[in-house]
Amino acid sequence: MSQETDSIQQAASGATADHSTRGAYVTGGAEFTRDTNYIEDRITRDARPGDNGEPGWPVEAGRYRLIAARACPWANRTVIVRRLLGLEDAISLGQPGPTHDARSWTFDLDPGGVDPVLGIERLQEAYFKRFPGYPRGITVPAIVDVATGEVVTNNFPQITLDLSTEWTQFHRPGAPKLYPEHLREEIDQVNRRVFTEVNNGVYRCGFAGSQEAYDSAYERLWAALDWLEDRLSRQRYLVGDTITEADVRLFTTLARFDAVYHGHFKCNRQKLTEMPALWAYARDLFQTPGFGDTTDFVQIKQHYYIVHEDINPTGIVPAGPDLGGWLEEHGREALGGRPFGDGTPPGPVRKGEEVAAGHGAGH
Repeated sequence: MSQETDSIQQAASGATADHSTRGAYVTGGAEFTRDTNYIEDRITRDARPGDNGEPGWPVEAGRYRLIAARACPWANRTVIVRRLLGLEDAISLGQPGPTHDARSWTFDLDPGGVDPVLGIERLQEAYFKRFPGYPRGITVPAIVDVATGEVVTNNFPQITLDLSTEWTQFHRPGAPKLYPEHLREEIDQVNRRVFTEVNNGVYRCGFAGSQEAYDSAYERLWAALDWLEDRLSRQRYLVGDTITEADVRLFTTLARFDAVYHGHFKCNRQKLTEMPALWAYARDLFQTPGFGDTTDFVQIKQHYYIVHEDINPTGIVPAGPDLGGWLEEHGREALGGRPFGDGTPPGPVRKGEEVAAGHGAGH
């Protein structure tokens, strides 16, 4: 899927070794259904086994590598959380390029097309190393055990929660509490609706296989966006008065909305820039260290418009929209709230992890 597509396995149907097709993501006459059967292993302080017998993995600085493509909203979440919490020294970051073929994400931005730590050309190699012939999607984000080269987990909703709750001994001084215990029930409730109706809702529109499936997905998406517009007109952040996991999860969809989802996925009742509260909220987060400085608009557009060949068969990547507005004043301070609570903003982006010049807002 990137998590971007339903799965690269789905894309591979009909693809051969000498055919570089990126695949088809729309099933005619059908509603889009995301494959959510992930590798559910967790990395925890006590290396406890999972509820279904998954092996436990210990929190250990330097042991794991996070593979997260900038283009993918689900992977972008992990990069934001890693940066906000200051886990750069504890967990290294590998970044595939913005496109993939029908088999796997590739490290085509690295010298020689090889990840410099894992020594692999395709993320698929890490999946196959642990699960030979792995039959599901080769997805990002994924965490890989560096010593063995084996994938540990690709369970993206759990990865960010565990970074907040299990890796606390390696958090930077002043790291925010993104999943505070007293707000978890409300965060979880908001996240469920945001995921089904918005994060995944845009895909249900874009990959709809019939007019009926599209119409239903469109109505659900905009009902949820109207709910968010109302909610965020009265409070600065989604839950409580500080940035939480809920804001991270919504932001990565909003950042891609006008650039990709409005046109490419036909989510076109309004642009984000035409929804006053949501647009100001998105700018507020974008201008907060950890959010805009991890957002690469060029790679985002390249991914969707090039990879989704059945939706955009020409592969033409649009030049717009104008991104200058992301840097305009948002005025959200008037609603109160403290972005990092009792904590502090993260420092500068780690050398080598910067968004390329010309790929961010204002260019």
